[in-house]
Amino acid sequence: MPDVTYLRPRDVADAVRLYGEHPDCRPLAGGTDLMVMRPLPRALLDLWHLGELKGIRRGDGAIEIGAAESYTGIIGSALVREHLPALAAASRTIGAAQIQNRGTLGGNLANASPAGDTLPVLLAADAVVVTDRRAIPVADFFIGYRKTALLPGELIVAVRFPLDGRVVRFLKVGTRAAQAISKVVLAVSRAPARIAVGSVAEVPLRARGAEQALERGDVAGAVTTIAADIRPIDDVRSTAAYRRAVTRNILRRLLEP
Repeated sequence: MPDVTYLRPRDVADAVRLYGEHPDCRPLAGGTDLMVMRPLPRALLDLWHLGELKGIRRGDGAIEIGAAESYTGIIGSALVREHLPALAAASRTIGAAQIQNRGTLGGNLANASPAGDTLPVLLAADAVVVTDRRAIPVADFFIGYRKTALLPGELIVAVRFPLDGRVVRFLKVGTRAAQAISKVVLAVSRAPARIAVGSVAEVPLRARGAEQALERGDVAGAVTTIAADIRPIDDVRSTAAYRRAVTRNILRRLLEP
């Protein structure tokens, strides 16, 4: 096993400094994805212990969740259960309790897997990714397969969710009822019209054509149109044809009164 440099910053400012000095390092929070990565990064920047990256807060018309807050913390939060129940529901679908205890919302974003369970919820909620430098609308965050809009040395600090009264609904389809990578994952808001899908393209995406139909009140049109918004492939978990059919069926179900 190759030697790995381990960096343990004192606070976020120190983490930013170390990241600048070691641009080849990989930020580490819960490590649920990183620990199975091969080859391993040459250096790790441990963020798990930083209190500045934890917690769930309400203020200025939004709920802000620290980038290193665990899924267990999200599931147990009264604020999330009241205002973002779809995020709590998505967090419950991620692995077993051990993964939920360590996995983080910031890690799900940075990993940028098309199958990330929380990511469609973030898109449907118009969440904003807060970094040490700026705020990035999540709709602009995913720019390619496992590629994000983060600049070199830029760290995710928090995720901000506007409190605007919207209701987001979430549903995941996998091989099993639990502890499964998604075949299709979908989150929907009626007002404003947001339809976000995962596992059906190289990035988590908003189904813009289906959203336009939903904005007009045309539910049947949204269900039909979404097939043109997605770009599924055949892989070991499913076929493209299956994913198209399931996406339409899930959307129809989520849009039922």
